[in-house]
Amino acid sequence: MPLNKIRQERLAWLEWKDIAPMREALASLPKIENITTTLGNSIHIDALHVNDSDKEIIKEYTLALRPWRKGPFELFNTFIDTEWQSFIKYNLLEPYFNLEGKIVGDIGCNNGYYLFRMLSHKPKKLVGFDPSALYKTQFDFINHFLKSDIVYEMLGVEHLPLYEHKFDTLFCLGVLYHRSDPIQTLKALYQGLNPDGELILDTFMVDGDTPVALCPSKTYSKIPNVYFVPTIPALTNWLERAKFKDIEVLEIKKTDASEQRKTEWIYGESLEHFLDPLHPDLTIEGYPAPQRVYIKAKR
Repeated sequence: MPLNKIRQERLAWLEWKDIAPMREALASLPKIENITTTLGNSIHIDALHVNDSDKEIIKEYTLALRPWRKGPFELFNTFIDTEWQSFIKYNLLEPYFNLEGKIVGDIGCNNGYYLFRMLSHKPKKLVGFDPSALYKTQFDFINHFLKSDIVYEMLGVEHLPLYEHKFDTLFCLGVLYHRSDPIQTLKALYQGLNPDGELILDTFMVDGDTPVALCPSKTYSKIPNVYFVPTIPALTNWLERAKFKDIEVLEIKKTDASEQRKTEWIYGESLEHFLDPLHPDLTIEGYPAPQRVYIKAKR
């Protein structure tokens, strides 16, 4: 199917009955002048003169857009304390990349938190890929005030080979384990890169020196769509089968409650509910608790 047709079909998702009212409210948000933005651990947006009525409208709109997974953000004194303290991952990765003058893509970009942070690196172009109508609306809400040139595509990793241009750097953070064919996913990422382009990847891993992967039965950490959790040797083999080279392990980090936790800005459960309460090194299903490996690889 032609990419533009896919785009039109995905944009129609913004008219779903649970999304359409948010889109209508987005169009009538206050227009605030002389906005200042700080792209730090929290994406901070403010202005010298914002009346209380506008602040309340903005706060109510942020609450209507729950759940907020990635962040945090602070808009005109409303602090969106997202489930993930995403600056922990971003700050861990930042020393390993240079985006100045580059065409950069973020696959599975959620509400665009990482893309907003990347603006300070002066890339040539930033493109986010995520098919979620809610996350697209959250992004548009933030960008209503921030006014960046970031392109947000309601597309997935499988559309990279069809895309109109290639990328110098692709980020794929927390996506691979959701794909039932990880090698095909890595091949799509490879095809989306320019010659000598680089991939920055993060995915769940299990300890081990042999090239094997955990295949959860129904859920992993209460997540239903986790298909494979590899050892690092298995992940390296997958990358090599997809033709990546110069594969480098950047960091390994266990997920803990300082990074992921329940707040008023999400519904339902979070990490503390996903682990065995008596054995926190295990998930509730009895698998090894989540830890992530961060990889850099070259086309």
